[in-house]
Amino acid sequence: MKPKLYDIVSNIINEKIAFNKVIGIKLDCLDEQSVCLKLSMNDLLVGNPVRRSLHGGVISTVLDVTGGITAFVGILKTLDPCTWEHKIEEIFYQFGTIDLRVDYLRPGLGQSFFATGSLLRLGNKVAVTQMKLRNQKEDLIAIGTATYIVG
Repeated sequence: MKPKLYDIVSNIINEKIAFNKVIGIKLDCLDEQSVCLKLSMNDLLVGNPVRRSLHGGVISTVLDVTGGITAFVGILKTLDPCTWEHKIEEIFYQFGTIDLRVDYLRPGLGQSFFATGSLLRLGNKVAVTQMKLRNQKEDLIAIGTATYIVG
C-alpha cells in the first residue's frame, strides 16, 4: 500500500521532532504546491508581556520548521512513493539548516498563526525555500528565506 504524503509529514511534525510538540506546531494542510503549519497562541509563546505578542524566536522557529518540511516534501516528491517510509531516516541524516533569514514585518498578535512554505529550488545538495507567517486575520507577520543541506 502506498503511504500518504500527508500522514508521513504529519507524523514527522507531530511525533519525530519533539520540539514541535513543545511549542505546538501542527500540520494544517499540504498540497502539491505548498505546506501550511498552524500554531495556536499560548502564554508560553509570549515575547512581549505588555503587548502579548508572539516571541521572535518562536516566529523564527516556525518559519524554519516550515521551510524544512517544505524542502523535505520536495525531496519526497522526487522519489517513488513506495520507498518514502524507508527513506525518511536517510533524508534526515543528511538534512540541516544552512541559512535562515527572517524579516519581522509586524508584531505577532493573534490567536492562531499559519506558516506557509514554497520550494524555490531543489538541487542534489541544497534546497531553498520561502516562508510566510500570518495570523488568523491574514496579517503578514514575518517572511523568511532558508537554505537547507539535503544531500
